Amino acid sequence: MLITHDTRCALDTVVDLVNSAPEDDTTPEGLPDVAALKEFVRQHEVSEVGALTEFDLTAVRRIRGRFAAVFAAPDARAAATLINELIAAAGTTPRLTDHDGYDWHVHYFAPGASVADHLAADCGMALAFFVVAGEQERLRRCEAPDCRHAFVDLSRNRSRRYCDSRTCGNRLHVAAYRARRKEAAG
Repeated sequence: MLITHDTRCALDTVVDLVNSAPEDDTTPEGLPDVAALKEFVRQHEVSEVGALTEFDLTAVRRIRGRFAAVFAAPDARAAATLINELIAAAGTTPRLTDHDGYDWHVHYFAPGASVADHLAADCGMALAFFVVAGEQERLRRCEAPDCRHAFVDLSRNRSRRYCDSRTCGNRLHVAAYRARRKEAAG
């Protein structure tokens, strides 16, 4: 599956957005205030965003939950329904642009769209491409028992199981190794 620069950026953005939600009452909110939203927008180079307000923060948190539902969707039909709702609500207006030194690419958000509509349109379309390509199963949640972070499995054989193999994957492999050693020592 060919993944363009724009699609990859949108996928990284939607994964980070979904993972900014608190997993439970003990984990902090990743977007606690407007300043954090501004930093998120800056880090992900979300273009054409005006002044951000509390209203924007609330709207972004709301679509974050809807994107989380896409990663939890049991099948392509359910994911497509959720993505269609996000994109339709955003009032998409596909248009070609070549801003900030990037070659021609497509923006799906309408000019002057809110940051929530911008994210819903561009990130929704990136996820839609995976459903269209029959690759919805690549939209996953970490299999570590104490982590439910979202990620997009871009491995060749669709075998990635953890959000980050250096933390979640290694932690589980070390625990399994120690359990085997303990059992062998008996």
